[in-house]
Amino acid sequence: MNFYIVDDDPSIPMILTQILEQNADNTVVGTAPNAKQALSEIMMLNVDIVLVDLLMPEISGIDLIKRLKQLKSQLRFVMISQVRDSQLRAQAYEAGIEFFIDKPINVIEVKTVIEKVIQNIQITSKLNDIQSLVGGVNIATTPPINQYETEKEKMLSILRFFGITSEAGSSDILAISQIMLEQNIAFRDIDFNSQYHIDEHEKKILFQRIRRAIKTGLSNLANLMLDDMGDELVVEYANALFDYKNVRTEAQFLQGDRASGGKTSLKHFFDGLVQESQSH
Repeated sequence: MNFYIVDDDPSIPMILTQILEQNADNTVVGTAPNAKQALSEIMMLNVDIVLVDLLMPEISGIDLIKRLKQLKSQLRFVMISQVRDSQLRAQAYEAGIEFFIDKPINVIEVKTVIEKVIQNIQITSKLNDIQSLVGGVNIATTPPINQYETEKEKMLSILRFFGITSEAGSSDILAISQIMLEQNIAFRDIDFNSQYHIDEHEKKILFQRIRRAIKTGLSNLANLMLDDMGDELVVEYANALFDYKNVRTEAQFLQGDRASGGKTSLKHFFDGLVQESQSH
């Protein structure tokens, strides 16, 4: 199994890595001291189980799990905590964790919990296999299990091309795009209040975060255009995600030829991103 550990105490990932990798079948593929770094890296790594600290600055462990659940629904989570507050623990379970590991770290507890999580993964996999067989699935006409993995990887590669995978809004972009893919809907048809359980004020904050990331992408794409006006991929993404004239305007702004840069449209960007992810 592949593990990723998120904890702002540097000693915790070190201790957990030593315990986990005593089993030759386990590999810790990455660690992070904060949720922002974890969000960016986990999207690009093959991870089965995430061990995450409950209390972290800026983004809590619970919020991190909620975001990752939207991006990679197959991930399993174990919460690390010295907090005994029953309400917080209830929130963690509601967010989707499997078990708690208490601090200070106890070797036997870690091994026991991880064995249970691995067993759960194996049971789920077997049940899915049985369900497929009993249901008389026609393999020739059934989409692959990871039906949306190719599209998600294409989206991620586009965000990398724009240089915005480290932006705070990049994980939101991927999560919203996944909703559009899985529900086969356009951006304007998403009910954010229902999907995200947020009010209008929180929705405004979400959109502001996304707009900042997209604006950075527009600026980076404009710089690429200045370097090579004939780059076919730059022109394709400029048309599909921003409308070419906005990228051109942004390029002129960067050169000092205009007082303001190009505009961004969330609808145009998301609809274009999903369409590009489905093109082959």
